[in-house]
Amino acid sequence: MEPISIPQIHDTPVSGVLEALALRPDGTDRFVASSLPQLAKRIYGGQVIAQALLAGCATMERNEGTVERPPHSLHAYFLRVGDHTKPVSLQVERLRDGRSFSARRIDALQDGRVIMSMVASFQLPQADLDAQEQMPAVAHPDDLEWSLHVLQRQGNPVAKYLGKTGAFEMRHVGSSLYEDVTPVPDARQAVWLRPWAKLPTDMDQCVHRALIAYVSDQFMLEPVLRANGLSWQTPQLAVATLDHAMWFYRNINVNDWHLFVQSSPTTFGSRGLGLTKIFNEDGQLVAAATQEGMLRMGSKGSWALPTPPVH
Repeated sequence: MEPISIPQIHDTPVSGVLEALALRPDGTDRFVASSLPQLAKRIYGGQVIAQALLAGCATMERNEGTVERPPHSLHAYFLRVGDHTKPVSLQVERLRDGRSFSARRIDALQDGRVIMSMVASFQLPQADLDAQEQMPAVAHPDDLEWSLHVLQRQGNPVAKYLGKTGAFEMRHVGSSLYEDVTPVPDARQAVWLRPWAKLPTDMDQCVHRALIAYVSDQFMLEPVLRANGLSWQTPQLAVATLDHAMWFYRNINVNDWHLFVQSSPTTFGSRGLGLTKIFNEDGQLVAAATQEGMLRMGSKGSWALPTPPVH
């Protein structure tokens, strides 16, 4: 089948993300994609997650061009560091197609080696039980400072880079870990996000969900850092994502502000766990996510990261 249609717009840097998500066919259930530039040579993990999810979506049946079974969950493991200067090959294995659910395994490869492996599940929309917890009452994003402006005020060179490549506005409720060098230990935070530029509302739901998956990887481990009194400017801090899981519950309009309510239940054995609940502006819980990362302090060969880790 053909890849999912990705709109192309002229507004940068959102246009660059959309170009990276525009898969190209490379044989039966095989696709290839490009990568976004990074400060480091490594690929941003959220990009590969979104590309793999769209590769799985491309193998779903469509009704008048719309995917009949949008993704409802994904579980991804990062196995090797990817190189953003090389294309990403995506191979899809059709594990099962049932009456309501379908399962796919998607491997992302470079130089013939798997850099990330994902299993994703897709569901035919069904009306049934409907319950959720309430979105917490927090400050509106219009009353909060954009993280890019925090970096610009600091004179941080990362600001120039994010101004060209950061496709989403990020507004922390409370202090930002770009600015708060030694935060008071607290395993919770909340962040508002939306794209810089408006996207077509008639995009396939797969694209809306892929874009939320794309941006979620950027800061999933921040509550882990907060719980340990660390920030992105902590010297000799080594961070890397190990695995990432998401569940989608309600349709998403990625143009809206979304509130990411985050926490971290534990850090142990050089690993920390981040949990996220994602609400839209109307208070609907549209998705949830978990991510485990490796964190090491002061070890030989460790590095200081001025921005969230990328793969």
